[in-house]
Amino acid sequence: MAKAVVPARGMRDILPKDKAKRDAVLDTIRATYRRNGFAEIETPAIEPLSRLRSNQGGENESMLFELLRRGLDPEQELLPADATDLALRYDLTVPLTRFYASHAAELPTVFRALQIGSVWRAERPQKGRFRQFTQCDIDIIGEPGILAEVDLIVSTMAAFDALGMGADVTLLVNDRRVLQDLLEAAGVAPEAVPETLIALDKLDKIGRDGVLAEIARKELASDDAATLLLDTVEALQGQGGPDDEPLRTGRVVVGGREVGLYELPEIVRAVAAVLPDARVVLDATLVRGMGYYTGPIFEVRHAGSSGSVAGGGRYDGVVGKWLGRDVPACGFSIGFERIIDLLPDPAADGRRVALLHGADAAPAELLRLRAELQADGAAVTLVKPPRKVSGAFFDGLVGEGFTHVADARADDPRALRELARA
Repeated sequence: MAKAVVPARGMRDILPKDKAKRDAVLDTIRATYRRNGFAEIETPAIEPLSRLRSNQGGENESMLFELLRRGLDPEQELLPADATDLALRYDLTVPLTRFYASHAAELPTVFRALQIGSVWRAERPQKGRFRQFTQCDIDIIGEPGILAEVDLIVSTMAAFDALGMGADVTLLVNDRRVLQDLLEAAGVAPEAVPETLIALDKLDKIGRDGVLAEIARKELASDDAATLLLDTVEALQGQGGPDDEPLRTGRVVVGGREVGLYELPEIVRAVAAVLPDARVVLDATLVRGMGYYTGPIFEVRHAGSSGSVAGGGRYDGVVGKWLGRDVPACGFSIGFERIIDLLPDPAADGRRVALLHGADAAPAELLRLRAELQADGAAVTLVKPPRKVSGAFFDGLVGEGFTHVADARADDPRALRELARA
């Protein structure tokens, strides 16, 4: 028995019908962002390994697909770390910051970037998670004020609305600085803050007891400090709305100490003013895994998904790392692979004609007929039917998105027959 021929593990092929759906969704997202003034760019899939391993990508830096250096002597003994110098990008943000550093003199002072492309992570494949996947990013570089956050949020929510998902999504907001202040107010030492944030990020997966156990096992904080932290976070979870006390007053109290919410209340008020029907919630457990976030962070959750469908935040320190001067930056990324399965198949876009023909059809006559059928804007595909044409064949054409059939062998080859749709 012949061995099945399949893509590499964690990769997948996209069939024509699925590709058409993906393109339609991407076109909607792209059009929405362009209307809001974002300019599309393209960056290489490969970056220098040193740039992708800059201690800013969190655990993604351990999931790089690395490329062997050219010209290696096959007889020379090398450590793996010395044999590679390039890698496939794990997100679109780090390449964007390099792009800006390379072209800053050619770009406007405030640059609104749109980037759509594949990224690669060498993680364990599982249902719904692939090693190659598509991200849709918008970023604003050069804007230090909350205009950047509000614009990104409003534009991303507009994209979800254009896709018909607006009624089912909720925006979660937090701030990396608030998280750090909460932890320190609860008694967590500054050097233990990063690992404690990682533990806190798992609250919805492993529960309160699991987070407390991880903090204790790693000796990140005392039992009293960990308990105070979890008590505070869980109390905030019940009062995260725009009209609740924390966002209304701009502060929370942890063990008798006030912790400010920085610009979060102002951001939420501005978003609510532009999008009064949007659901916006302060989520004290929202951490975001990337190490480069420096301020407000946000995610979008969908009622039909167990995880986030979009996420982003402010990352002011990244561009300066390449350029040698501070440049404010903020971005929002839609997890395209997570939303595509939540969306219905698109309705047929215009007339799609299957032009049936036999094996002995004259190529010139057939292509001339195709051009005539295309005259009214129809998309026409040449299709060689089986010898015995059954209802299943026409059902298959419908499944592929065809709306009409013409037959080059018929007395009137230009006559169109509409396909019945279930």
